Amino acid sequence: MRSSLAPGIKFITSFSRDSWYRGFILFLTFLFYTSYHLSRKPISIVKTELHRNCSTVIPPGNLNVTNNETWCDWAPFDQDNYNTLFGALDNSFLVAYAIGMFFSGIFGERLPLRYYLSCGMILSGFFTALFGLGYYWNIHSIWYYAFVQAMNGMVQTTGWPAVVACVGNWFGKGKRGLIMGVWNSHTSVGNILGSLIAGVFVSSAWGMSFIVPGIIIAAMGILCFFFLVEKPEDVNCSLPQHHDSGEQEPHLWNSSSTEEIFSSPEASTSEPAVEQSEAISFCGALRIPGVLEFSFCLLFAKLVSYTFLYWLPLYIANVAHFDSKSAGDMSTLFDVGGIVGGIMAGLVSDYTGGRATTCWVMLVGAAPMLFLYNHVGQNSLGTTIGMLLLCGALVNGPYALITTAVSADLGTHESLAGNSRALSTVTAIIDGTGSVGAALGPLLAGLISPTGWNNVFYMLITADICACLLLSRLVFKEVKGWCGHSARQRGFKEI
Repeated sequence: MRSSLAPGIKFITSFSRDSWYRGFILFLTFLFYTSYHLSRKPISIVKTELHRNCSTVIPPGNLNVTNNETWCDWAPFDQDNYNTLFGALDNSFLVAYAIGMFFSGIFGERLPLRYYLSCGMILSGFFTALFGLGYYWNIHSIWYYAFVQAMNGMVQTTGWPAVVACVGNWFGKGKRGLIMGVWNSHTSVGNILGSLIAGVFVSSAWGMSFIVPGIIIAAMGILCFFFLVEKPEDVNCSLPQHHDSGEQEPHLWNSSSTEEIFSSPEASTSEPAVEQSEAISFCGALRIPGVLEFSFCLLFAKLVSYTFLYWLPLYIANVAHFDSKSAGDMSTLFDVGGIVGGIMAGLVSDYTGGRATTCWVMLVGAAPMLFLYNHVGQNSLGTTIGMLLLCGALVNGPYALITTAVSADLGTHESLAGNSRALSTVTAIIDGTGSVGAALGPLLAGLISPTGWNNVFYMLITADICACLLLSRLVFKEVKGWCGHSARQRGFKEI
């Protein structure tokens, strides 16, 4: 009697060669961008150690304490203007990141992604570790830390356009929202891991809170150099389908729900579009329908998200009176909610075909949730946990959708006539505009927080409302299509 195939082998062979490559690239780019965010997060955790209330700390017996409230702080953050100095550190990184992002996509289209991404991660590791070495070298100059942050912000612009372009090259439009919603959890996973790693060292030797993440991202850069495959054709895999066709997409012979996600059908009924040899210009990318609206929407959405990224641990420590490590651990709940929100946004937008409407609904829900978190979020531990999860889902859901599926959709828009090299530039424009908001949010929080945390949250709510308004035209078009006034389109054909 013929023996049946072992279940594990049967599972392995149920996937095609294309599926294995696509899954591998998705996993690899997930690790890469996780390491980017992992290296950004420590500064928000270490802030609570650089300046704290030293009157509650017992000084060593051999230390002559002259100021009971600041003896344990790290100069120059031991002064009354410490919030302004923290804001300067944040903006050194974020302004450099925002400026560099507009150029990064242009370089990303003209240089091999594998080399570009590898060099970016190795340099990011160097500058991240350099910040932590300030602890061991006993450096107390704000200019040193601001310079290191600015250089780190510049080299970290290599990450996002490169990984989105790579994933966009491998995956077609069919389930892009779900795939990228799950994949985009790397942002929150990186924030969580960065918080936990930094929290281990923050109270004993805060320099290691930067050095360890720096080593991790540099190691990922070496991994990228040896294993990244930029395009399916480089390993003789089938090309993905970037646009909707009038016919139902064909399935592979061994089709299953998992297989459909990781496989992209070959264009069997028509000749694939010939890729244009020239990269798209900056102005040409701006003329793609929908790019401007989503770019400015992301500006305000990212303003809210990055204010939480850089200031939430300090807010929790000040308002709920947690210690540095506990405040950092509690802040990870916001990112856990962000993972769920990103996946749900991708899933809903795939099902409805309404990327803009999905973002708009989540942004509308985020505004009252931010208000409630500020006023009742610290009433009890259970309330704090629940509100952080909800705020994280509603704030990060639209941010995740725009920076992934929306960017990939617009970067492979029909009007480009098959020019896949536009993806990196479109991604850089959208994320670069969003990074302006990412720079403004922490800066405004640093300036406004001395007047009270209520005012910081009013600023965040206002930004959230502005993001909603910027999507109004696109939402109207999508709703109009659903109501039968025009042929229903999936994605952005009518934008």
